[in-house]
Amino acid sequence: MRGLRRLLGGCLLAAALLPPCAHAAGERLQKLVLSGPFAAVSFPLIHIAESGGLKDVAERVEFVPWKDPDQLRVLAVDNKSNADFIAMPTNVAANLYNRGVRLRLLNVSTWGVLWLVSRDGGLKTLADFKGKEVVMPFRADMPDIVFQLLAEKAGLDAKRDFRLRYVATPFDAMQLLIMRRADHALLAEPGVSMALRKTKSFPVSLIAPELHRSVDLQREWGRLFARPARIPQAGIVAMGKALDNPALIERFQKAYAASLKWCEEQPEACGAMVAKRIDMLTPEAVADSVRVDNTAFVPAREAKPELEFFFGQLHARQPALIGGKLPPDDFYYMAR
Repeated sequence: MRGLRRLLGGCLLAAALLPPCAHAAGERLQKLVLSGPFAAVSFPLIHIAESGGLKDVAERVEFVPWKDPDQLRVLAVDNKSNADFIAMPTNVAANLYNRGVRLRLLNVSTWGVLWLVSRDGGLKTLADFKGKEVVMPFRADMPDIVFQLLAEKAGLDAKRDFRLRYVATPFDAMQLLIMRRADHALLAEPGVSMALRKTKSFPVSLIAPELHRSVDLQREWGRLFARPARIPQAGIVAMGKALDNPALIERFQKAYAASLKWCEEQPEACGAMVAKRIDMLTPEAVADSVRVDNTAFVPAREAKPELEFFFGQLHARQPALIGGKLPPDDFYYMAR
């Protein structure tokens, strides 16, 4: 997997035979806290906690979920859970860093999992949704930010040309579709796959599915900006005591990359594992989402060019989205 060779120097060369160097001469940590949303970026974190992927560095590894951007910001700023590694949207990481929160971006693993889902199978572009109500989770956060960027690039005004109906969470948007209280919504995986499963619209070869994957926002991004069809949407930051322990960070990076690989190669097992944690998801829907998600482990330094383009687009539209400026070089973690 791309980027892993950078992780295999120094202490990690001995990892197969010994505990990580930072802990070889001392005891393991009492507890390691991983946190993230119930989304693809967190599936490897859940696998690490479930499989004992970091048992060599910590007596106990916990996964603590956050449910919405407000809860994430409180978690990151106050860090009452003493989280060591947190999955979050990349723009939120930049915003927090620029506002003085002590963190470093370690990697990007989610490269866009956003879709417009509709009851109308004939809607294929953003312009096709002009004048229609679109249910949108997380006002002024992902995915609202990406939708507005793409609409503007396509010559549309998101506020004037669409009737945006904001809801608190992606699950709320998914439920409105399932209960026939909405016809169109912007969803992220695994919410898309869950909505399709719940309405028996999967597989897509069904003669008359109730819901359709109408617009792949990643493809729209690539088409409109003449770039690869992927968006550096979410990754992992290090916080708290983890920032002072380079060997722990390197060990985490290796474990996260391995767990992401496991999830991609074992979608059914990943689905069963995640569904145990989230009542609203089924193993089948999670497995579906893994098969179509756009994930790849890329260390932050390697992802920097794409991140800076993304951040530049956000800054040009609304500087506050990333804390008023592009984050400096130190924001992007580099292995020592």
